[in-house]
Amino acid sequence: MSRLLFVTGTPADVRTGSGTFVGISVLREALIAAGHEVERIAPAAGGWSLLSRLALNVRARRVARTRDYAAIVGFDLDGVFLPRGPRRVAAVKGVIADELRFERGLTRASLRVAALLERRNVRTAARVLATSRYSASRIRDEYGIALEEIRVVPEPIDLGRWSAALASARRVPSDRGTVLCVAHLYRRKRVANLIRAAALVETPVHLRIVGVGPELAALRRLASDLDLGDRVSFLEHVPFARLAEEYRNADLFCLPTVQEAFGIVFLEAMAAGLPVVACRAAAVPEVVPDGVCGVLVPPDDALALARSLDRLLSDRAERERLGEAGRRRVARYDAPGVAAEFLKAVCE
Repeated sequence: MSRLLFVTGTPADVRTGSGTFVGISVLREALIAAGHEVERIAPAAGGWSLLSRLALNVRARRVARTRDYAAIVGFDLDGVFLPRGPRRVAAVKGVIADELRFERGLTRASLRVAALLERRNVRTAARVLATSRYSASRIRDEYGIALEEIRVVPEPIDLGRWSAALASARRVPSDRGTVLCVAHLYRRKRVANLIRAAALVETPVHLRIVGVGPELAALRRLASDLDLGDRVSFLEHVPFARLAEEYRNADLFCLPTVQEAFGIVFLEAMAAGLPVVACRAAAVPEVVPDGVCGVLVPPDDALALARSLDRLLSDRAERERLGEAGRRRVARYDAPGVAAEFLKAVCE
């Protein structure tokens, strides 16, 4: 048995912690299920500010000195004040310096400060982890860490939990093709392009968008300006059982993000047997190989997006082929296996 300490300033709920919270919590639960002890320093659900995050990191420094841990893992910028040593690990989920390139205004300004702290965190850690080869290359370029010093461990998914939830989810008949999008609504997710594509799709379609974030109001205005009416539904945050229901009732999944360190939602779509339409950008091709379990289009091309949606919505056999390939592929990311990879990377 190993004793680990996780340090994360990500709020401990899906609504505000988004995919980062999901990845960390699923990993922690899998490690505990395997018999390891994983303590966690994290803020309360929904609570976050830069000052509170810095205070959390000061507390983490004190806690790290009180017990003998096999590894002390700081996620993203968290762990920045931890003492140097061979047990110190920086596990980068998003490469903040990469994310800020695609944002603007207050979001970009806050990310710029966070990126400086993340840079210090990775440069003072004994080991650095990334979730994809793309992220590893961005850590190299933005923070000056050699690729050979970065271990890639992908994000996990709890397939047991998802399989049970999908099997029990209610089926709702629809006379239109249903396209599901799940994301924290940052500008870099490019959900606006998906809404523009929905206006161009010739097949009867219902776009269902799950998530909240800084772009929500602007996206609502765009849908209204394009006069999409009931072709687009904004569901905002939904509980897990409802999310499983949305996946089960969709015909395909689409997230045209242009910056993605991994993309746990793509794993969720694969677990549900949904073909994926996304962009050939960032880490997406690593998770969703083009033509295998999804279709990738050029970034920021709403017309190409619309054509791919049209083609798949009108071709059930192709949707089933891609969806079945996704079900096979997602098994590689099941939480117990990823947890074993993670433990080897941080404790070897």
